[in-house]
Amino acid sequence: MLLVYTLLSTMAVSLLSLIGVVTLTFHRRFVKKIIWFLVALAAGTMMGAVFLHLLPEAHEFLEPESLYLAVLGSFILFFLIEKVLHWQHCHQDDCEVHSFGYMSLIGDGLHNFIDGLVIAGAYLTSIELGLVTTVAVIFHELPQELSDFGVLLHAGFTAKKALLFNFLSALMAIIGALFGFYVINGNHELSMYLLPVAAGGFLYISASDLLPEIRKEKNSGRLLASMLFFLLGIGLMAVL
Repeated sequence: MLLVYTLLSTMAVSLLSLIGVVTLTFHRRFVKKIIWFLVALAAGTMMGAVFLHLLPEAHEFLEPESLYLAVLGSFILFFLIEKVLHWQHCHQDDCEVHSFGYMSLIGDGLHNFIDGLVIAGAYLTSIELGLVTTVAVIFHELPQELSDFGVLLHAGFTAKKALLFNFLSALMAIIGALFGFYVINGNHELSMYLLPVAAGGFLYISASDLLPEIRKEKNSGRLLASMLFFLLGIGLMAVL
């Protein structure tokens, strides 16, 4: 049953890669406005998942020293992944680093693999934690997939190829989930360490990639709305 939950969750995350179709349906300026608030919502859900679910759950099984060293190590790991692969969660269509279309796909595929690994580890801890982690990943993936689709178009991909390659990259989440489920299943201690790994990753993404986007906003009304969406994301995690 846990495998079914894990696969359904990662399939849902993978299908988000097709949300690029939205950019072909709506006006680009309207999509940019949607992305802005989705970024704030994603930052809130990730922060809420870390402090309201992942860390409290990990505290029950890991010593504080081991727990926070793992969080710090994960934070550094995500930083290295981003820099070594020249990949960022850039939410601008003309972001230069994303002009390397194939490099972006490689980095995104690796990140999706880690997402699947983390979701599998969360479900192996409890169904509730698996669902919470899946929701946090989904809200993060929404703005990412919209922007990644724009990145691939900017890199010279046709719309059809951009959708296809983005979807193939997203399927790495399922591979990561299967790897996590069969390698980690039965090793409770190892599955516990995936919680601080997820926490460190979520902290890095929200603090270094998502929140700075909100901080760039100069319009007070949009800034206030962004903060409300950020708090809404935290509230959603609190309710879950």
